[in-house]
Formats: sequence, C-alpha cells, structure tokens
Amino acid sequence: MTDVRDPLLVACPHCHALNRVPAARLAEAPSCGQCHGRLFEARPVALGVDTFEIHASRGELPLLVDFWAPWCGPCRAMAPQFEQAAAELEPRVRLAKVDTQSEPVLAQRFAIRSIPTLVLFHRGRELARQAGAMGATDIVRWTRAAMDAGR
Repeated sequence: MTDVRDPLLVACPHCHALNRVPAARLAEAPSCGQCHGRLFEARPVALGVDTFEIHASRGELPLLVDFWAPWCGPCRAMAPQFEQAAAELEPRVRLAKVDTQSEPVLAQRFAIRSIPTLVLFHRGRELARQAGAMGATDIVRWTRAAMDAGR
C-alpha cells in the first residue's frame, strides 16, 4: 500500500510525460511539469501502442481501460457511462480507451475477444477483466472491488 506522503508517478493525459505527485495531493488539480496541462480532467484518455506502456506500466496509478470499437453499438452506448465513471474514480484511477480497430496490436496483445471489455491494470499487471457494457455505477463498483481484491 502506498503511503500518502510518497510521490506517485502520474502520466500526463496530454503529453504522456511522467510527473511525481505526492499521493496526498492528487485531488489538488496538479498539472504536468512539461506541458502544464491538468493531470486529471475527469474523462478517459485515448491510448495507442506508443502511449499505452507509459500509463499501464510506468505510471503508478491503477489504469482502467475500455477496449472498444467505433462500429460497436454497446461500446457507443457505454461511452458516456465510462466518462461518468472517470469523474468518480479520478484521481485515484486513470481511465483510458483503446480503439481496437485502430490499435489491433493492443487488442491482440491482451487477447480481447469481445467488446466492450474493461481491463484494470496496476503497475503493468492485469488485476481484473470484465466483458460487456455496464452503467457508470457498476463500472465504479466493479473497479473498486477489483482494486480491493488486488491488494
């Protein structure tokens, strides 16, 4: 478990630079030391092959990823629910979206067989996975339960 005084490495959702932020100050609207953008905007960040590892392995926040595709009806229906969940889960969890149509390498790497699929990562390790569309309340509940189980 992380001490609230220990700094965490937080990847910027804009330039993807890593920033050291004391855990106790995550909720104080920290900004990136490189691009000066806000580190938390209460919405998911789009990730691709070139930025995924920075957030999933090098960043120290849990990362909840929605693997989706633009042609998928349930994915489109869940998108606003996922964004609403981001507003509740940040800054303790980073939420991200991976378009499996544009990023087939990531979909293959994580053996995504159905979409939408949520995968929770922490420090490069997969903690939990859930296939199927969910509402915001269920996303938040599932994520918190998976984080508690992963400790």
